[in-house]
Amino acid sequence: MRWSHSYIPTLKEAPGDAEIISHKLLVRAGMIRKLTSGVYTWLPLGLRTLNKAAGIVRAEMNRAGAQEVLMPMVIPADLWRESGRWDHYGKDLLRIRDRHDRDFCLGPTHEEVVTDLIRGEVRSYRQLPLNLYQIQTKFRDEIRPRFGLMRGREFMMKDAYSFDRDDAGADESYRNMFEAYKRIFKRMALRFRPVEADSGAIGGNFSHEFMVLAETGEDTIAYCTACEWSANVERAAVRAPAAGGNPAENPSCPAPEEVSTPGQHSIEEVCAFLKVPAEKLIKTLIYVVDGKPVAALVRGDRELNEIKLKNLLDADSVEMASPEQVEAWTGAPVGFAGPVGFAARSGGVVVADHGLIGGTDWIVGANKADAHLLHVDLTRDAGELQYADLALITESDVCPHCGGAIRLAKGIEVGHVFKLGVKYSKPLNAVFLDENGKEQPIVMGCYGIGVSRVVAACIEQNNDEGGILFPPPLAPFDLEVLNLDPKNPEAAAKAEEIYRLLGEEGLDVLLDDREERPGVKFKDADLLGLPMQIVIGGKSLGRGVVEVKNRKTGEKGELPADTANDGFLAAFRAWRANVMAAWGLEACPPF
Repeated sequence: MRWSHSYIPTLKEAPGDAEIISHKLLVRAGMIRKLTSGVYTWLPLGLRTLNKAAGIVRAEMNRAGAQEVLMPMVIPADLWRESGRWDHYGKDLLRIRDRHDRDFCLGPTHEEVVTDLIRGEVRSYRQLPLNLYQIQTKFRDEIRPRFGLMRGREFMMKDAYSFDRDDAGADESYRNMFEAYKRIFKRMALRFRPVEADSGAIGGNFSHEFMVLAETGEDTIAYCTACEWSANVERAAVRAPAAGGNPAENPSCPAPEEVSTPGQHSIEEVCAFLKVPAEKLIKTLIYVVDGKPVAALVRGDRELNEIKLKNLLDADSVEMASPEQVEAWTGAPVGFAGPVGFAARSGGVVVADHGLIGGTDWIVGANKADAHLLHVDLTRDAGELQYADLALITESDVCPHCGGAIRLAKGIEVGHVFKLGVKYSKPLNAVFLDENGKEQPIVMGCYGIGVSRVVAACIEQNNDEGGILFPPPLAPFDLEVLNLDPKNPEAAAKAEEIYRLLGEEGLDVLLDDREERPGVKFKDADLLGLPMQIVIGGKSLGRGVVEVKNRKTGEKGELPADTANDGFLAAFRAWRANVMAAWGLEACPPF
């Protein structure tokens, strides 16, 4: 493709609302343009990369035995009411009405639609297993769209759904998709890690996220340095203390003693005032869980994991209590709540992180303004409570599988695989007849990849001060030929010759034939980030060579300008092999 005939509107400066590097570079490189909040138009260069990502996904899904379909984006509300998600999904679901006053939504995901399809078609165990997928536009009405493609409202997604006779078959389908996802992200030359994850609004009892590792990632993952375990911190289990179980009262702990702590609201303030370390305090956090009061306890130097709290209580809604609710349920302003007497006063429940098991002589809020209690033993003083893993994991913890050291890293979720079980097949009555003629619910799995998010995550992981560094499999073109002197007949002829020759070799080539200054062309070439650049100018041709650059490494060299024999192609192939190797890839056809 010739730049002079293409729509590639590059910009020198990023838009003011661009917060992260992928958003800035996608706009500057002329790949996307904003239509409205969280909604973007894909321009030709960006669409080429999006299609390459989709092509890799499609190839590996087909290889794994999945079959492609295309389902409607507009979904009748009746299906979502059958599954129970019409109200549960929340305001992210964009609801609309047609001229007949019937409710619909724009599909954020398609579990209901595909289950409805299968329940009308699958009758016998002989028709299973089955795996259907689509690559389609989704819409989720994010409250605060941000970070360009990373947190948009409209996005391109691959969603697949497996249907099996039993749990054993569903496990095999899950493993099949898990391996397919690893192949997909390896083919894209992305540095990624599959991690245990929370299933969220999709549901199910087991899931993994596929995280592209990048310092700008929104998610934090924990991983073991000694084994292969890794998990999103929302899901990551924290090992229980060796004591285990619900502790008995500790007779050595003195009776509770109230102490004045005027104006000391935070853990840090109380520690400084009482001259004690944070691990001697219990942090009491008051929540509204499905409308009911809950006190959640963690050690003063730990943070509560709200996802774990939500899962423990099997809740639909978990929100911090308002200052007014805290005072009504505890008798104290925020900062002075404690577990002693909480259940009796509020009618709520107390849950405690299992890291508190085996401890005693705690300091807690006194449920009274400007006061704390010393010498609290939870078993003796707090009444009935439930222990569970409620804390966020930290690097001071150990691997829950092998006891190895833990490290934290930032990541961007680009894929998610779920075991759904019968969460959708039961309420939607998707059943089959087994070998004995007995009706059984179909066991399902769900597998998503954010195809448009992959493009943004790729750039977050691969960029430098000059612009994008595209891995060869995702680059909109394989390489760029820069003619620095288009008015020079010799340079123009050589550029055309190389452009034609490499095109005949099966490569996608972008020819910068614009009448622009060399500096502009160099800057635009680095901004676009194609894996390889061939630079043609009058001076180098005078020496019988053209220049070549590996965009990832910055390495430069020369190729013979004479294309009449095999010298040029041999040297070019060697350079392209080096480019591929820099990405950990083997040279692909035609080389």
